[in-house]
Amino acid sequence: MDEIPRRLTAKPSWLITQLAVHARRLVFAGFTAAGARGYHYRILAALHEFGPASQAELGRRCRVDRSDVVSAVNRLVEQGFVDRAPDPHHGRRNQVSLTPDGAEQLRRLDQLLDQVQDDLLEPLSAEDRQTLTRLLGRVLAHHESR
Repeated sequence: MDEIPRRLTAKPSWLITQLAVHARRLVFAGFTAAGARGYHYRILAALHEFGPASQAELGRRCRVDRSDVVSAVNRLVEQGFVDRAPDPHHGRRNQVSLTPDGAEQLRRLDQLLDQVQDDLLEPLSAEDRQTLTRLLGRVLAHHESR
């Protein structure tokens, strides 16, 4: 294996970027095996946690572009994982809600992602994993509040 300059390996930004490549590969492979995409998981998770929502609201919450939300919701409707109906309080808007099959798919995807986390963070103890997650969350929150 080629040696990596210490200047790089001493920079958290470089390490995070390199690790993100591995994380994306593992997540993509897991979702593909389950016939899902990351957008699907995000939407199902948001609906489970916050309840029915408009497509625009899902896009904001899940950080998914509006056109991608429409495509993902269309696919989730086809699969029977969500329902889409006119919003009774706003005539020009659709409301998306989680179905029982969608809740089951979310449970399957949660299990899959738990395995991905285990594979990705294998060299870390449970305590180290919690610390890493807390610290990454703190840094992300700081930059998002700007």
